Amino acid sequence: MADASFENIPSLDLEDFRSGNKDKRTKFVAELGNAFNNVGFVAIKNHGLSDELRNQLYDSIQKFFSLPEEIKKQYDKPELHGQRGYTSKGKEHAKGRTTGDLKEFFQIGQIVEDNDPIKSRYPDNLWPSEVEGMEKYASQTYKTLESAGQQILKAVALYLELPEDYFDAKVHYGNSILRAIHYFPIENPDAIPSDAVRAAEHGDINLITLLMGASAEGLEIKRRDGKWFPVTALPDQIVVNVGDMLARLTNDKLKSTIHRVVNPPKEKMKTSRYSIPFFLHPRSEMDLTCLQTCVSEENPKKYTDMTAGEFLDERLAEIGLKK
Repeated sequence: MADASFENIPSLDLEDFRSGNKDKRTKFVAELGNAFNNVGFVAIKNHGLSDELRNQLYDSIQKFFSLPEEIKKQYDKPELHGQRGYTSKGKEHAKGRTTGDLKEFFQIGQIVEDNDPIKSRYPDNLWPSEVEGMEKYASQTYKTLESAGQQILKAVALYLELPEDYFDAKVHYGNSILRAIHYFPIENPDAIPSDAVRAAEHGDINLITLLMGASAEGLEIKRRDGKWFPVTALPDQIVVNVGDMLARLTNDKLKSTIHRVVNPPKEKMKTSRYSIPFFLHPRSEMDLTCLQTCVSEENPKKYTDMTAGEFLDERLAEIGLKK
């Protein structure tokens, strides 16, 4: 039975899982699984991302978003469906809505460093020549969060009583995205649609999302009883949540919790908010058919069979990034 009354998300130490201590690993797996089964969110420390790298990346993306519109739009390639480069203000909306979110973003995709043939299926990343160091810091962050995510998925596999390496090949050079988001200042609140928000309530598309500390408050998650509450994490933690692909695979045993980014109070509307989530995706051919062990008379199969690539295409169309 899911707990509808939680007031904050659990905190875990990834080093407990990475260590060779059997008891610590077992405890980590149980606590992670319980969190994903109930809340869908967890705060993780010892994830491998240094304060220095995080600050360097935030500094570089703030420089990018402060560039003139005509320069940013040179990195907006509609044919890439928002999967690489710049996506301008208001283009993306939540599933089931038509009002665009109050944000602009820049996306970095997989960095294939060997001869894996999957490289030919991914578009090249776009790197702004105007921002020195952005490619270096974003690439290092991408690899660091990808590694942490792979470790977390090993623990998820053990919780689901699957082989520890169940996800390894499926996420190796997966279609993951590092998204730098700028929730831009609202200079005239009366000029925007009355229902416009920074990020309307939604579930993430991918397997899991890893979010490094955002630059301002605003992230809220929805409990099963319908109440919203703010997510808080310590400076040395990242926030990790279940995405719709993992919920689909586990027939909702693991919860993709609805979340949103609310508008700031009126006195802060003219300030920016920056956020950099890492969306960990598998390779497109991964089969998302519900695991048989997650289907029962009490929890009948809820989803049709499809691959990760098919699901991604469906959702990109639903949120306005793909025709």
